[in-house]
Amino acid sequence: MEKDSKIYIAGHRGMVGSAIHRKLQEKGFTNFVLKTSKELDLRNQQAVSDFFKTEKPDYVFLAAAKVGGIIANNTYRADFLYENLAIQNNIIHSSYENGVKKLMFLGSSCIYPKLAPQPLKEDYLLSGFLEETNEPYAIAKIAGIKMCEAYRSQYGCDFISVMPTNLYGPNDNYDLQKSHVLPAMIRKFHEAKVSGSKAVTLWGTGSPMREFLHADDLAEACVYLMDNYSEADFINIGTGTDVTIKELAETVKKTVGFEGDLIWDTTKPDGTPRKLMDVSRLHAQGWKHTIDLEQGIALAYQDFLEHHDTLRL
Repeated sequence: MEKDSKIYIAGHRGMVGSAIHRKLQEKGFTNFVLKTSKELDLRNQQAVSDFFKTEKPDYVFLAAAKVGGIIANNTYRADFLYENLAIQNNIIHSSYENGVKKLMFLGSSCIYPKLAPQPLKEDYLLSGFLEETNEPYAIAKIAGIKMCEAYRSQYGCDFISVMPTNLYGPNDNYDLQKSHVLPAMIRKFHEAKVSGSKAVTLWGTGSPMREFLHADDLAEACVYLMDNYSEADFINIGTGTDVTIKELAETVKKTVGFEGDLIWDTTKPDGTPRKLMDVSRLHAQGWKHTIDLEQGIALAYQDFLEHHDTLRL
């Protein structure tokens, strides 16, 4: 990418898109075309087609998606499948039609089978059954990967896909009905501390293992790969290390300063037992994360405190 290249970031106000925007600005890029969901409905094929014909971006980061945690994914199954398919179909096809030089599609680690061997290698895609609770979202993301591969194969498009692990950081979603596990913990422990509660109740047994990557690290990896990676195969982005949900809870509890008890509601689902990314392909490309989990949680909590009044709660 040249410093004056026209860059479209789909989903620039979300956690991932805003992190990519910040990172590009840090690196001296200035020519952005950015539209909010009110200004451009990415589910609307004609609107997206008209936008691309008018703006003609050189590079596209496809970070827009309908996202959520276990409850949201399992409750709004049709919405998650339809809206995510529509968003990525419209952007990928319009990118092809309008000669975009390069597109990056951002997926999710939930594309992998529920009981796939650990750590998750890129080769494990479509080798088994998906986790039932977020199957619609996963299927949409798998379709996005395959679309990028197909447009590369048929039309020669330089469209690449990356699969981030669990993410957290600035502009995260703290709505307890729709958020992911780490931001939900930050909010729960903070509110318990403020209210003087004696205990915090969390879902499941605490035994599942999860990997977490700070959004700023993801953005750094995305910009790096946009400049240095042009292969048909998608590539995992993560840390290559994981912790139990119980260990995560203890770290968040300590960071927030909550001194009460932890109660595990074992009547609630745990989700996938483990989701650890194999990042050997990413490391071989020359990139590795720099923000460790304890440091990252401290940064995320600081952001939560600074923007508490304007966060999605």
